[in-house]
Amino acid sequence: MQFWTSSVRTWPDRATVDRAVRAWAAALAEGQPQPPIRCVGYFGSYARGDWGFGSDIDLIVIVEEDSTPWMLRPLRYDTISLPVPSDLLVYTVAEWAKIRQEPFGAQIAREVVWVYSNCNRRGVRSADHRRFHP
Repeated sequence: MQFWTSSVRTWPDRATVDRAVRAWAAALAEGQPQPPIRCVGYFGSYARGDWGFGSDIDLIVIVEEDSTPWMLRPLRYDTISLPVPSDLLVYTVAEWAKIRQEPFGAQIAREVVWVYSNCNRRGVRSADHRRFHP
């Protein structure tokens, strides 16, 4: 989304996007979706602080379990309320544990900003919690 406050085009800054993602994640979790959401975060240029005009937000959602094919999972989440375009990855707890061991997943794990977590609820052990929060 572009903000037109003058004749100069601007793009939402990190603080604006962070607030929007946190509100989106809270609303998402509050709706008690199925499968249950464990964690929501963002990574990429907004997480690193090197975003620019036209940057999108890279989102990651970790869910309990999900038999839906990986590529179809993001379709269940509406990101239209976010102020910038988004890319969304949805992994199960088991998939995330495995993917974090691969270069792409390790990069995400290093830079992710977790904005929602219910990892301490429902008897989840602290070791499981560390899987999400390095």
